[in-house]
Amino acid sequence: MDRKARSELHQRRSSIARRSESSQAVDFFNVLTSEELLQTTEALLPAHRQRLYPPTVTLSMFMRQTLEADGSCQKAVNGWAAQRAADGLHACSVRTGGYGRARQRLPLQMVSGLARHTGELLSQKAHPHWLWRGRAVKLVDGTGLSMPDTPENQAVYPQPSTQARGVGFPLARLVMVICLATGAALDAAIGPHLGKGSGELGLVRQVLGSLRAGDVMLADALYCNYFLIATLMAAGVDVLFEQNGSRITDFRRGRSVGKRDHIVHWPKPKARPPWMTPEQYADAPDELELRECKVHHQVLVTTLRNHRHIRKDALSQLYARRWQVELDLALEKRIPC
Repeated sequence: MDRKARSELHQRRSSIARRSESSQAVDFFNVLTSEELLQTTEALLPAHRQRLYPPTVTLSMFMRQTLEADGSCQKAVNGWAAQRAADGLHACSVRTGGYGRARQRLPLQMVSGLARHTGELLSQKAHPHWLWRGRAVKLVDGTGLSMPDTPENQAVYPQPSTQARGVGFPLARLVMVICLATGAALDAAIGPHLGKGSGELGLVRQVLGSLRAGDVMLADALYCNYFLIATLMAAGVDVLFEQNGSRITDFRRGRSVGKRDHIVHWPKPKARPPWMTPEQYADAPDELELRECKVHHQVLVTTLRNHRHIRKDALSQLYARRWQVELDLALEKRIPC
């Protein structure tokens, strides 16, 4: 990460820290029960009794907890007890057991559903001048997560090979779709972490529903895959990736549209990937017409083939903004123990 990116990350973390210091759990509760979210919140609520920590309260406390420098359950419970006292409600116990059990009862579908819905709402509110040439750009990338050391996680997610079995923390692979204009997380998929880049192409297929016709997907060289590009093109989604290192780029071939800028046809790989059915492989196009260009020692691959309308320098400038996903993922990983 260069100096500018590090500075940007520091500024964003400082901004979030300042906002978190002034926000309380009740502020998140008010958002969850606001006019925009109330219908979605109620639709996702599980069957529950009226307790001290109903699902909306528990989730509000949990969100506040993730932003605390002291991310302990005790701090979360103390804060909610103080809020109740300030609102004139009767005093409650500050023991953490009830909150811990309530947090365990939160349905994953409720949390993920609200996250996707709020992300979509934020993305829709992006000002037109935040868009790239009037189009929404979706950043896609993956990262690794260290998970709580529970028997359930141990059974599903592998541990580092350098540690004895049952001793290390389980590791997971996370792939996210993030709106470039607003920084909102739009969707995510999680799976076992089996090494650098492992499983990301499989996970990304689970989140393609968050990309719509007219969008531009921006991602690194790992995603520069024939069948992924074919799927996105069929859905009306343009792509801008860095060239995968396994593919040779020869600018003497294809139709030249500028210096180190050409239109080429990629033939369909002869080998069918293990995840594809024979029918899916047969339905895939026999070739893809793509644009390859080289800027600043970097080869880019894109479906944006109109070189007169979009020059390769503009593609390079857009791809340079891909580092924003690294900053967003660094912030998204702030999960409490």
